[in-house]
Amino acid sequence: MPVLYLVRHGETHFNAEQRLGREDTGLNARGLEQAAHCARVLRKLFAEDGRRRADYDYVASPLRRARETMEVVRATLDLDPKAYAVDPRLMEIFYGNWEGLTLAEIEAQEPGALERRDREKWSFRPTGGECYRDIGNRVAEWYAGVTRDTIVVAHGGVARVLLAILNVTSEEEAARTEIRHGVVYVFSEGRLARYD
Repeated sequence: MPVLYLVRHGETHFNAEQRLGREDTGLNARGLEQAAHCARVLRKLFAEDGRRRADYDYVASPLRRARETMEVVRATLDLDPKAYAVDPRLMEIFYGNWEGLTLAEIEAQEPGALERRDREKWSFRPTGGECYRDIGNRVAEWYAGVTRDTIVVAHGGVARVLLAILNVTSEEEAARTEIRHGVVYVFSEGRLARYD
């Protein structure tokens, strides 16, 4: 099983405002530093494993925040910032009618909706949006084509479904797992390690 080194993109103003969705925003100053920090963590992990930076594939979600994070990671590792793959199957979950809203705004518009979501987080789908099961299907399709150890820059939702796909934890627990910015998550042989 190839090892995945997953970096959640660095923080954006959308994240700082606790808004949901795919708004194609760039990194804020904190997000740029988080991306550089993750590159330094990766450099240390590579050295500990006696591996070279070129021993890995590099792939990112097509959303701007993920691409900017990958480019900072690669530049910090002294690699060509633009020489990586992009895969749309790694995009963040789509929230439909909830796109761009905060939890407070969702509750004001749809009283009780967040409570329903919390009861079955893996399978809950906002109107017009996706559930974790939906993105799990596309991420599983992507993962089936992974043939070597890979550095992935994606989103919290992608990391959560990988927890379930790779049998690290149950679907419901995966959907409730906090995935932070500025952390390298290493998926290896059914286990998850975090480095920050």
